[in-house]
Formats: sequence, structure tokens, C-alpha cells
Amino acid sequence: MTMTEDTTKVVGRSQYDYVLLFLTFTLIGLGLLMIYSASAVVADDRFTSDFYFLRRQLGFLALGLLVMGVCQKIDYHVLRKLVYPILIGSLCLVALSYIPGFRSVASGAARWVKIGFIRFQPSEFAKLAIIIFMAYSLAKKGDRVRSFGVGVLPHLVVGGVVVLAVLGQKDLGGALVIASLIGILMFVGGVKPSYLISLFLLSLPVLYFAVASQSYRRKRILAFLDPWSDRYGSGFQIIQSLVSFQQGGVFGKGLGAGQQKLFYLPEAHTDFIGAVIGEELGLVGVILMVLLFVGFCCRGFQIAWNAPDLFGRYLALGLTSFVAIQAIGNLGVVMGMFPSKGMVLPFISYGGSALVVFMAAVGILLNVSKYKGSAPCMS
Repeated sequence: MTMTEDTTKVVGRSQYDYVLLFLTFTLIGLGLLMIYSASAVVADDRFTSDFYFLRRQLGFLALGLLVMGVCQKIDYHVLRKLVYPILIGSLCLVALSYIPGFRSVASGAARWVKIGFIRFQPSEFAKLAIIIFMAYSLAKKGDRVRSFGVGVLPHLVVGGVVVLAVLGQKDLGGALVIASLIGILMFVGGVKPSYLISLFLLSLPVLYFAVASQSYRRKRILAFLDPWSDRYGSGFQIIQSLVSFQQGGVFGKGLGAGQQKLFYLPEAHTDFIGAVIGEELGLVGVILMVLLFVGFCCRGFQIAWNAPDLFGRYLALGLTSFVAIQAIGNLGVVMGMFPSKGMVLPFISYGGSALVVFMAAVGILLNVSKYKGSAPCMS
């Protein structure tokens, strides 16, 4: 079955999905708690204040709440009219990272843009923009997406430009997230599986070249396959992460009692905050965190299912998949199941750009949840 062109009108309104909101704030609360626990010693050593990273995250959260509130109040159908300005604007922000004077380099990667005192990661906004574009395009085309020229080619061109722009920032993780979102939405939108399989197979040489052309990526793959072969080099971070989980056991050492964050585990408050949770809160804490994410995704997919039109359905599905992919990707890395890709844990890791974008996603999901109508036509 495929969905026909999006012509369904909204016929009613209900309350926002407060369960989704509760799960979001619970994850954020856990994040604030663990950011302080993971960063206090490092912050005191570098900035003479153990609250340095926590204060900054609270500032990011204040901005995120403002953005979420705006997105929650604005009818999500307005995004259909703004889809191209949003997409072009996000690409312009990514382009700034290539321009000296705006580009900000950290850890050898030019993934950040600095304008005055503001520093942000534009690829995070590109992820949100591509979801909005895909939702708009698939809803507009309806069952015509089964044609290669309508359902594949335009999305391949637009998505390819965004993926290559992000990949040029040496952000392979971000590029993979965007490519995954495009693939998921195309599949749900009714694109023929044979086309998607062909695109996947054709993308493998590109992925191989992206990894093989950069020595640090090759080292990450080797560290993933055998971290002990370079235990004090490329394998050090993942080994320390695994030690964190081992030390935590079932019930953990207790909040604040972890040892790996004391200059053993790099990026303890950002990409590898899941390892700190594993050490201090144990297997029980990790399972409870995963259940929060599962609950969030279940509510998000329910919002997508109950959306009154195809645009709302694809939009909610894409935003929920965004959170799910990032959570699975991050936890997979810290547990040694995936190679390291520099991917944050939604709502929990330290970082302003990601938190603001995730809060915007929640705001849009809440707005979609407010509307009721007949289900999209099926054929």
C-alpha cells in the first residue's frame, strides 16, 4: 500500500502530548545531573569552576526552551511554506564553516561556525532542515514517489548536496545520520525497495573512500575492530569506556563516585557521557535511560500515526527517527558496538547546537500532536 497525495485537512484539535514533554524533561534532567558529575573535576582544572559546563548547559537549555516554545505554538503547516528558506539557510550556515573568519576548528575538524561570541555546529540544523524538506516533498508527491524521476532523483540530488557539504566538514557521523533519515523517510514514503537497495549499494564505495581517505578514520575502524592493538592511542577512548561499564556493574558506584571521568575517559561529558552513566548508575541506570528513549520514540511514532495529514505524519516520523538514530548511534559507540563517530546523546550530552535542535524537534512534535483529523488516504 502507498499513500496518495496529501490532501487531508485538519478537522480538530486536542491537547499537547504531555507524556512526550515529561519524558523530554526527564532526559534533560538526567543530562544536567550527569554533565555536572562528568565535568566538575575537568571544569575546575581548566576553568577554576566546577560549575563551568553546567552553567553553560543551563544557558543552552534556556535558549532551547525558548525555541521549543515557539515551535510548539506555530502551526506545523507553516513549515511547508518555509521549507526552501529553511533548507537554503541551513546550507548557507554549513557553507560558513568553509570560510576563514567564520570557521572554527576543534580537534582537527571544521564543524563549527563562530559569529562574534556565538559558536555553533551548523550540521545539527541541516539535519532538522532535511527532515522538513523530505516530509514536504514526500507528502506533495504522494504515490508518484514510486517513479524514479519523482521519488528518488530529486531527493538524491538535494540530499546528496547536504550530505557532501556536511562530509566536507569532516563530520562523517553527521553525514551518516542525514543519509539514514533520507533513506527511512523515502522507504516510509513508498519509494520502491529496489531503488533504495541500489542506492545503498552505490553508497558503499563512497563510504569506503570517505573512511580510507582520512588516516584518523582508518584508525577509528582499526580501534573498533581491535582497540587493544593500540591501547594508549586510537583504542584508548573505547577501552576506557568499556572499563567504565565494567566498573559500574549492575547498580553502579553511585552518583559522583565514578573514577574514569578523572582524566581517564576523554569527552566524558559530551560524546561518552553514556559511559559515565554506566559507571555511576550501573546497568540499572543505563536500562532506565534506554527505557526513557524507548518511551519517547513510542510517543513520537504514535504522534506520527495520529497526524491528520501526510506532511505531519512524515514530519513526526522523521523527527522521532532523528532522536532514535542519534541515541542508538551514541550508545552503540560507547558500548563498543560501532566505530567512534562523534555523535552526541540526545538531551543528555553537553552541547548547545544539538540541544537547541532537539528541543526544536520536540516543539514541532508537540504541535503535531495537538491536531486531530482523518487519517491520510491509502491506496
